[in-house]
Amino acid sequence: MINTTQRLNPNNISAAAALLRGGDLVAFPTETVYGLGADARNDRAVAGIFAAKSRPQFNPLIVHVADLAAAEEIAELPTDARALAAAFWPGPLTLILPTRNDSGLSDLVTAGLGTVGVRVPFNPIAKQLLKEFGGPVAAPSANPSGKISPTSADHVLDGLSGKIAAVVDGGPCDVGLESTIIGFDNGPVLLRAGGLPSELIAAALGMEVRKNTDDAISAPGQLKSHYAPKAKLRLNAEAPQADEVWLGFGSHTFDVQSLNLSQSGDLTEAATNLFAHMHALDKVAAKIAVGPIPSTGLGLAINDRLERAAS
Repeated sequence: MINTTQRLNPNNISAAAALLRGGDLVAFPTETVYGLGADARNDRAVAGIFAAKSRPQFNPLIVHVADLAAAEEIAELPTDARALAAAFWPGPLTLILPTRNDSGLSDLVTAGLGTVGVRVPFNPIAKQLLKEFGGPVAAPSANPSGKISPTSADHVLDGLSGKIAAVVDGGPCDVGLESTIIGFDNGPVLLRAGGLPSELIAAALGMEVRKNTDDAISAPGQLKSHYAPKAKLRLNAEAPQADEVWLGFGSHTFDVQSLNLSQSGDLTEAATNLFAHMHALDKVAAKIAVGPIPSTGLGLAINDRLERAAS
């Protein structure tokens, strides 16, 4: 048990990399949410992720790497995957790829599957840390399993203080939603909607991206109950009830305690605010009414997170 979790300055990336090399857990910012990092080739370190998060070991982890060359050291990229990597890496896109036989990855990372989720983040702190560490870093969201994802260092400490060695405080995340996950099974498949709209992926490939209809866990973020606050959520509400606070979208306002994902109806702003607003309301209320959000573009991912949070 770690007694104290260090809050590291982004200027002290070398200390964070040294902790990772020593088998410790370090949370760090990406453009999507804060990730809980461990050396992806160290069984004991990866096991520490599952212990700290109380995460089911059948739930695979995303591996973060510094660039395409580093991705190719652990996975094979089919033609469509290579096209998406060229278009959207670095960025909020995870590709489910066949694992190389000589990847050296811990079996815990892949949950016994023959594939691995790989991402190249564009957040400058994440990029610097990955370059300084010099290897693949397994990094699910830095929160207790199933709870609201963290978009600030304070959120990380609220859930994992004393359970991990350090968090690199890089301020709030820019995108605020986890990465979009694409698999390749007889063509591209959307396994998880996220910070990169699937419409852009389809446009880059020049083909339709199918939605996953398989209940089997093949990628992170597919558990039916996930991203959940302690408070009970009521979705697509037209107005809050007397015992509810309000999480709105657009111009509707009510005379209750409330936060608005985007007063102007901007889905990008709403995605950035989603988890931070859920954290804030979860601290003050037992019930949250959530206004309707259109299921287009980033709205698809926002509604996915809300539906899992409400399960």
